[in-house]
Amino acid sequence: MNHEAYKQRALIVKAMAHSSRLMMIDALAEGEKCVCDLQQLVGADLSTVSKHLSVMKNAGIVADRKEGLKVFYRLRVPCILRFFDCVEAVLRANTEEAIRAMRR
Repeated sequence: MNHEAYKQRALIVKAMAHSSRLMMIDALAEGEKCVCDLQQLVGADLSTVSKHLSVMKNAGIVADRKEGLKVFYRLRVPCILRFFDCVEAVLRANTEEAIRAMRR
């Protein structure tokens, strides 16, 4: 794999590297949501939520559509959720290792 491909991977991972964005991705796993729903979920102002969504859209994680004055977002490629499975596996391994270390 060339250097540019690694840069593209890093762009996607960086676009997910915020707790609010992870919450939104998780919520979008249930289906399309309007910005107002995502704003309520993360408890941030509209401009902050819009900025997070813009970062994820530019990375290709989400797509949007407009309906009247509302903007709805969906996961562009739902397989991104499998990344969470891997993250959870790392967290479990870290916890297990910490427990083993405490028992020593």
